[in-house]
Amino acid sequence: MPEFFNVLPPAEARLLLFEHMQHVLPAETLAVTDCLGRVTSAAIHAPHALPTFRRSTMDGYAVRAADTYGASGSLPAFLRVIGEVPMGAAAQVVLSPGDAAIVHTGGMIPATADAVVQIELTQTVGGETAVLPYEIEVFKSVAVGQNIVQVGEDVGVNAAILPAGHLLRPQDLGGLLAVGIMQVSVARRPRVAVLATGDEVIHPSRPAGPGQIRDINSYTIAGQVMRAGGIPLIGDIIPDDFAALERAALAALSSADMLVMSAGSSVSVRDMTVEVIERLGAPGVLLHGVATRPGKPTIVGVVDNKPVLGLPGNPVSAMVQFDMFGTPAIYRLQGMIQPPKSGQVWARLSQNIASESGREDYVPARLEEGEDGFTAVPVFGKSNLIYTLVNADGLIKIPLNKAGLLADEFVEVRLF
Repeated sequence: MPEFFNVLPPAEARLLLFEHMQHVLPAETLAVTDCLGRVTSAAIHAPHALPTFRRSTMDGYAVRAADTYGASGSLPAFLRVIGEVPMGAAAQVVLSPGDAAIVHTGGMIPATADAVVQIELTQTVGGETAVLPYEIEVFKSVAVGQNIVQVGEDVGVNAAILPAGHLLRPQDLGGLLAVGIMQVSVARRPRVAVLATGDEVIHPSRPAGPGQIRDINSYTIAGQVMRAGGIPLIGDIIPDDFAALERAALAALSSADMLVMSAGSSVSVRDMTVEVIERLGAPGVLLHGVATRPGKPTIVGVVDNKPVLGLPGNPVSAMVQFDMFGTPAIYRLQGMIQPPKSGQVWARLSQNIASESGREDYVPARLEEGEDGFTAVPVFGKSNLIYTLVNADGLIKIPLNKAGLLADEFVEVRLF
């Protein structure tokens, strides 16, 4: 059994967890339109180039660039407009020297044209009511290829569009659909069992009597699971009984890809959680204690390639530590080596914050926006007070080897 409270910094603790997580969940094929927030299980390549034809980037005239060379406001080039390229149809117009054709944004460029003059740089000779063919004055020259998107300029045929292990964003779905890909292979969403423990813990729907507290950890963690792409499986509240906790943990882990237990605050209850994880299977507990505040007594383990976390019962500690370990583990189960970068801003600190060197601290903060940028105002409170997070916009990170932060210095705030 590992030595407990021989703590590691968060980054080292995550590496230890990942070393024992070699399993990626199997793939499933879904419609692209249903894949927002899912993770690709294989690299995807373009079946054809995009765009498939040369098209205009603006309203104007398709021309031979050489016919515009030297044009200016005082000495315009005169071109003869001989036709128009209809939207959604092939360009049938054939340009001879001195000719031009009307084109619209996104429309096809005639094969004999090599540039587009935007309409604002031209003037119709004889008034706007001219009928084809008619003459225009061009007041500025254009270069070959100007205002044209070339074939394959967006993506080439067989080009790698997205790698395996990529979190699909709205723009990615658009990119897939643009080349006609209607289905994609993605990792199955991880099922995460969540167990709350404690004789004092009751369901949120029940009135709390003396000494009782409502279970909120199961639901805040479930929200974090869903945000990372997982499926939460909230179990019953387990009393402080070893046999009951072991039975519940075994059952939960058998039907899930990951297990999270929110334990009570007493040392005896934490030790019970450690022993239960040890009995679930190999390798068991990897670490008991992380060099952070809040959440130092976090338990990190793996059972048969399935991550198992024992989180502190205090809701702030539980949420912070799940963000440290649970969220990255869910992405890792889906094949993502690096989880998506969380939003962060730099803000001027409103007041001093004390800390201890050798520990990575996270302090809830409210952001106030002013003329000179953001100010981070700490929201102080004990780790069992959920409204320290409700009233905050993010967490101020105090680096591992820094003994506190000073007012007016710029600090990193991790946004929720």
